[in-house]
Amino acid sequence: MRVAVLTTDSREHYKDYDRSEPYFGAAPEALLSGFKEMPEIEVHVISCLQHQVSSPPKLAPNIWYHGLHVPRSGWLRTGYQGCIRAVRSRVRAVKPDIVHGQGTERDCAICAVFSGMPNVITIHGNMAELARLFEARWGSYQWFAARIEDFTLSRTAGVFCNSAYTEKLVKPRARRIWRVANPVREEFFSTAVSCHQSHHATLLNVGVISPRKRQIEVLEVIRQLHEEGLPIHMRFIGHATEADPYAKEFLQQVGVAATKGYACYLGLLPTAGIIRCFDEAQGVIHFPSEEAFGLVAPEALARNVRLFATAVGGLVDIASELPDAHLFSVDDWDGLKGALRKWINEGFPRGKSAKDTILARYSPRVIAQHHCGIYREVLSSRR
Repeated sequence: MRVAVLTTDSREHYKDYDRSEPYFGAAPEALLSGFKEMPEIEVHVISCLQHQVSSPPKLAPNIWYHGLHVPRSGWLRTGYQGCIRAVRSRVRAVKPDIVHGQGTERDCAICAVFSGMPNVITIHGNMAELARLFEARWGSYQWFAARIEDFTLSRTAGVFCNSAYTEKLVKPRARRIWRVANPVREEFFSTAVSCHQSHHATLLNVGVISPRKRQIEVLEVIRQLHEEGLPIHMRFIGHATEADPYAKEFLQQVGVAATKGYACYLGLLPTAGIIRCFDEAQGVIHFPSEEAFGLVAPEALARNVRLFATAVGGLVDIASELPDAHLFSVDDWDGLKGALRKWINEGFPRGKSAKDTILARYSPRVIAQHHCGIYREVLSSRR
């Protein structure tokens, strides 16, 4: 089987054009590592970029890479017309059996729909729901993303939903849906867990600094516990830009927290750095107001780190039957603070039993095999 995977090259997302190797979001990266273990599948990764970049022709013996240069005029301002034409041309040359668009955030889903081939889409973030929740203004990026999501979901053969929450949102708008979780990157399983002794509770928060992820509110909880005299230190990892008002306010507040010794901001880290931080921590706080899946949760649990999270979206599915995961209602900041206080007073023990369950549910090979089964199902139904 020959599959074309349309996904965002992170060199475009972060404007990192000097880098010679493509890299992708955590979920697509993990999926590709699963495909790499399946030599019977031929995979062609196609990404659009606004600048010419140097890239290798292959990422693995059975995985090819196609970086397509599309000028700025061919992106959102024209409904991704340039991306659509470039992808359609490359798909005609590759001749895949099926095209898989990864996410409705940017160009991938609409390019899959107009590829001229049987196609499916994965939902990574629920753009229409986010636009509703945050009251996206007319003509904004979020407003356009929501419109494009509605357009594509009704025109693709089917949609991969990464949680029961996403499934509920997508079902009225799609011809067909499948529940397929996001995979966890192989390194989180293959690297031995290396725990570190500490005299204070070290906690992590991993994710883009944004109002939806609520890092400022988490930092306030940590400040209050620190002022109670509890031995606590919070590390924040993720992309932040001072052009965003929320991120700018967070950077100012975490700078003050760093001088007082109860929190710090580490910026973006490579996978190995994130794993090292997980192993140095005893707990992870992930407290978003909305979450399609929440990949940081199974990543933390795979490293036997205790999880404190909101009971929203895919986090409910992930935490199911796992005693190392503690969920709270979306605005239960007092409940979070009380649970953290109790946990610290008990010696802030790490988790013990989640890794095997996470491996069975979210390993790249398991999820890649599930994908291939659905591809065959779609192609069979067309025949």
